[in-house]
Amino acid sequence: MVCSSVTGVTSIMVCSSVTGVTSIMVCSSVTGVTSIMVCSSVTGVTSLMGCSSVTGVTSIMGSLLDDLDKELNNYIMRCREWYGWHFPEVGKIITDNLAYCKSVRKIGARTNVATTDLSEHLPEEVEAEVKLAAEISMGTEVSEEDIGNIMHLCDQVIEITEYRTQLYDYLKNRMMAIAPNLTVMVGELVGARLISHAGSLLNLAKHPASTVQILGAEKALFRALKTRRDTPKYGLIYHASLVGQTSAKNKGKISRMLAAKASLAIRYDALGEDTNAEMGVENRAKLEARLRHLEEKGIRRISGTGKAMAKSDKYQHRSDVKVYDPSGDSTLPSVSKKRKFEEVEEEEVATPVTVKTKKPKKEPVEEASTAAEETPKKKKKKSKKAEEEAMDVKEEEEEATVSPTEEVRS
Repeated sequence: MVCSSVTGVTSIMVCSSVTGVTSIMVCSSVTGVTSIMVCSSVTGVTSLMGCSSVTGVTSIMGSLLDDLDKELNNYIMRCREWYGWHFPEVGKIITDNLAYCKSVRKIGARTNVATTDLSEHLPEEVEAEVKLAAEISMGTEVSEEDIGNIMHLCDQVIEITEYRTQLYDYLKNRMMAIAPNLTVMVGELVGARLISHAGSLLNLAKHPASTVQILGAEKALFRALKTRRDTPKYGLIYHASLVGQTSAKNKGKISRMLAAKASLAIRYDALGEDTNAEMGVENRAKLEARLRHLEEKGIRRISGTGKAMAKSDKYQHRSDVKVYDPSGDSTLPSVSKKRKFEEVEEEEVATPVTVKTKKPKKEPVEEASTAAEETPKKKKKKSKKAEEEAMDVKEEEEEATVSPTEEVRS
């Protein structure tokens, strides 16, 4: 903003809001003395060279820690990949990244492993395993220039790791001074991320608990509202220790309760006069008790009966010692199974089982219909028999008439 007053003094100002964003003001006074000031918001302290507000520093440290973690992962991955061409077995033996970089920095070339003492960075068993793997390694030979670059990369990883631990300790102290109750509820890093996302502790205190719960998941929220699907249950608060130690089924409930208690803690830290963390400790104890109740409730439903807890059975020791079976010492001939089955069948035949049969009920209608159907069949059979008898009689008569004539001719 460029403005000129009635007196003719021209000033160039870059101003900020109350949220703690630093501003640079260049002004010229009536006496001609030019001063350059870097000043902070109402919550900060103005100095000649430069300073930032309390919440601004906290948010910057939180984002800086995230950036350092990303850079450390990239550096360590490249270091393992580069040194893996020369000594690939050591990457599987040493899993800790810092110990790996310190060991590589001390070893250098693979041929120096036998004469190098790694007891400062590795246990005795791991050190012996590394020395044994160096003798039968399948890696290729690399130049001294490559070894030098790898060692320089290891130095960078070690320095960044040490700086990261120092910065994290500083962040813990700052968060305990600025927002002790919020720090107790969600942790130092998650609290710093929440403050950084909202802009300041005062802006974060203005948000309701439902907004604190999904803070950091705005993209997923608007996508869910646009497509009419389920909205997200948690945002940055997902990385809190209370949410992380719950089962997947109860993460939504715990995140909702944690956001409600955290919003109270944020308002107490931002607007309260006391700087103790008693309220945060009490609310965290309540949430932990509620978490235990939810987890035990699920166990009771699975393995208990009703509302009673499932009782564990009494432990009984089962010995693995085998007992000698004396049945194999018998010299009597064993009876075959076939003979046994035959004897059992003979016994069953000898003692027949008498089963009382129920008399079937007579159905007069069905019997009458069956009798009516059987009578015509009987009549037909009788008529056929009568016809056959008549035919036999006729044949006998014809034979009787033919026989006397044949006798006369003879």
